[in-house]
Amino acid sequence: MASLIFELPVAAVPVEGEGLFPVRRIYCVGRNYQAHRVEMGGAADDRSPPFFFSKPADAVVPPGGPVPYPSQTSDLHHEVELVAAIGQAGQDVPVDRALELVFGYGVGVDLTRRDLQAGAKKRGEPWEAAKGFDASAPISAIRRWSGPAPQGRIRLAVNGHIRQDATVADMIWNVAEIVSEASKLWRLEPGDLIFTGTPEGVGPLVRGDRVECDVEGVAALSFEIT
Repeated sequence: MASLIFELPVAAVPVEGEGLFPVRRIYCVGRNYQAHRVEMGGAADDRSPPFFFSKPADAVVPPGGPVPYPSQTSDLHHEVELVAAIGQAGQDVPVDRALELVFGYGVGVDLTRRDLQAGAKKRGEPWEAAKGFDASAPISAIRRWSGPAPQGRIRLAVNGHIRQDATVADMIWNVAEIVSEASKLWRLEPGDLIFTGTPEGVGPLVRGDRVECDVEGVAALSFEIT
């Protein structure tokens, strides 16, 4: 086979105290905290199955990097999330074995062009432009993990003011259930990241904002919107 005309860089996230975790795909779960479902106009007693959307692998912004304010929006929103990093392949994985696929965890922010998302919802169109834009997935270093998934506090502050404050245990669908459901739709592979949903309190960001977020016992992340 002839050599490539050019080589593409591989998106990667640091692993705490180790090397780099190459990113293959990014899957995201929508409306996985009850209060956020209500915040976004959903029913308080809704436990419908999780739904997924995607971001490109190169949407990741490694820890510490600035995040440019995206084009074509005047309503950029933050959504802090526990991120599960997949380290083993699996398809149609039962819930009781799903955590075996998880290499580790981090904290990430699903940045959203909310005005574009609202327009897409109204027209029944896909969300790619609202969710999958450049630098839309700032993420911390990944902490290698074994055993039960994190259940602690998840928070996000903007310019020192707390906006999102909940616990991972509040998720409607836990990590094992999410990984199992995702594996029914795709064959999960090492290098996949799963953003597991955001609690209530999502809100706007502007240039110059300093974002700080963390998941208790897992990781912390901070970045500036430029």
